[in-house]
Amino acid sequence: MSGPDRICVGAIAGAFGVQGEVRLKSFCTEPADIASYGPLYDEAGTRRFSVKLTRPISGGLGARIAGVTTKEEADALKGTQLYADRDRLPRLPDDEFYHADLIGLEVRDTGGALLGRVRAVQNHGAGDILEVSTPKGEMLIPFTLAAVPTVDIAAGRIVADLPEGLD
Repeated sequence: MSGPDRICVGAIAGAFGVQGEVRLKSFCTEPADIASYGPLYDEAGTRRFSVKLTRPISGGLGARIAGVTTKEEADALKGTQLYADRDRLPRLPDDEFYHADLIGLEVRDTGGALLGRVRAVQNHGAGDILEVSTPKGEMLIPFTLAAVPTVDIAAGRIVADLPEGLD
């Protein structure tokens, strides 16, 4: 588990070529910024990675990781999520949030009734979606200003104004 002072900024998607280069998937607004937040760590915080971007490639970025020199070593890292120290990341405007800060927050409707807790934040290309665990199962809420008018990280709460048919 990553410490509370780290944020997931990307993942290694596998080898790229035969010389130890990796395909990197960046979760940063500006994908190339991932290299400036280093060193990066695995989820447990036990492995440290020094990343140097080589080129943009289809589906991500080509990168070299210090100490990785073969395709086999690069392939062995496939699926490794990369975490950066929070203090190396930019401060966000008041209306933007790191996904890690949303996970675990309670979700209440506009009347104050508890709906559940944020389990994950998904993005399949059309914007962020909050995955909320409720007593009735999972609920997906679009993470838009209309559907989620209030996010109060300090209070540990999100207020959701559920679209028709979601309640």
